[in-house]
Amino acid sequence: MLSLSSIVPLLILCLLVVQLVRLQFQRRHYPPGPTPLPFIGCLWNPRFFQLRRELLTELSKIYGNIFTVWFGPYPVIILHGFRAVKDGLTTHPEDVSGRPLFPFYKALANNKGILLSTGRTWKQQRRFSMTSLKSLGLGKSALEYEIQDEAERLVEAFRKSEGKPMNPHFFLNLSISNVICALVFGHRFSTEDETYHHLLEAIETIFRASDSIAGNLYNVFPGIMQWVPGPHLKAFSSCGFVQAFIREEIKKHQEADPGEKQDFIHLYLDEIEKVKNQSKSSYDEKNMVQCIFDLFLGGTDTSATTLYWALLYMVLYPDIQAKVQKEIDTLLTPGQSICYEDRKKLPYTNAVVHEIQRFGNIISIGMPRRCIRDTKIQKFHIRKGSTFFPNMASALYDPNEWETPLTFDPNHFLDKDGNFICPEAFIPFSLGHRACLGENLAKTELFLFFSNLVQTFNFHLAEGSKDIKIEPIWGGTLKPHSFDICAIPR
Repeated sequence: MLSLSSIVPLLILCLLVVQLVRLQFQRRHYPPGPTPLPFIGCLWNPRFFQLRRELLTELSKIYGNIFTVWFGPYPVIILHGFRAVKDGLTTHPEDVSGRPLFPFYKALANNKGILLSTGRTWKQQRRFSMTSLKSLGLGKSALEYEIQDEAERLVEAFRKSEGKPMNPHFFLNLSISNVICALVFGHRFSTEDETYHHLLEAIETIFRASDSIAGNLYNVFPGIMQWVPGPHLKAFSSCGFVQAFIREEIKKHQEADPGEKQDFIHLYLDEIEKVKNQSKSSYDEKNMVQCIFDLFLGGTDTSATTLYWALLYMVLYPDIQAKVQKEIDTLLTPGQSICYEDRKKLPYTNAVVHEIQRFGNIISIGMPRRCIRDTKIQKFHIRKGSTFFPNMASALYDPNEWETPLTFDPNHFLDKDGNFICPEAFIPFSLGHRACLGENLAKTELFLFFSNLVQTFNFHLAEGSKDIKIEPIWGGTLKPHSFDICAIPR
């Protein structure tokens, strides 16, 4: 007669066999990929806890440009290379416009706002946000003046360093975020405002955790990870701080006379009033808070990090810095404010800005998508509810699209006559229905901030930063390792 001690292992073995067989049947409905194990999927290999560019490139050579990786019991389809990414996001864009509600995303946003929401909520919030940003000056000269003003303030902040070693990250973050503040709150914040400093630190904390090992484990084992200390819990705490900050700003708007100047909060409060009797409306304070949260999240750290890389590349490639300065000095009137339209006169400078975005590749893999109906990507039939990642890095480094993808070279964006060109594979803002809604704002910011800084200063690495690593620090955005520079007035 079998004892209890022998029955339990036998039952566990049977369960594992059943799960293994079940997995094999499930795998038939997805593109090929590395073999998953019951319950843990591909996490038997520690390399799968974070999907690095090198790992995905290796897998694409084995399984092709569309393959499946299992995170625990959850299959995730990877689109690798520009053609696969483009086909996946643009052939049937409506089919792939969903966002999977991973436990980590749900804990942060609970299907509210723009960035981490899906379905009707996402459609309404994105449509309203795009319309509101346009009415507030997005793509118009009024907003460009705001950006020019912040660029001038940034130049003055650098000038105060008097050529001594400084870390530019804080000043870049502050200037970029104040552009969003002007749109959302109707005012900017002082560089001395401690609460505002905490806000920016909280946003960075959230970004660091969003693609950390702890954050990925939370998606697979949320019931366990909610009790385990780590960056994911710090992110949730930071999220609460940011939301409280936003609610306080909303309260100030509700109590004050709106006057003539409008901002995003005014427009959203008006919309809530208009639809208050509609039962299916998603316009409420929770969605307003999350939309503002998303605008900060998507519009602050991303552009500031890109500019951080920009300054690093300029000190690492002084010949490129000198060529940008020569072009600006030659083709623009001395002392005249640089405007976004000037990019057409400055093809090399424009090419450098684009190459910074391509080579810096701050988002790496990109945000996940969810199929809202059965669809087809190239030769694969993808079922409704499937989750996939369009690997943006693989498009920006695709050797079939770029002559020297792993080299920083502005010539990727210049023709043989030195005219600016933008290759089709340049997609840092993604494609399809969920492409970045702040793309035009980011383009204007990057060009104006970068060109004003390089026009005004010669940048050199400070003595203590000579051995700076070019490899990024992994997180929601890929940041360079901390470095100090000297900004020498020209």
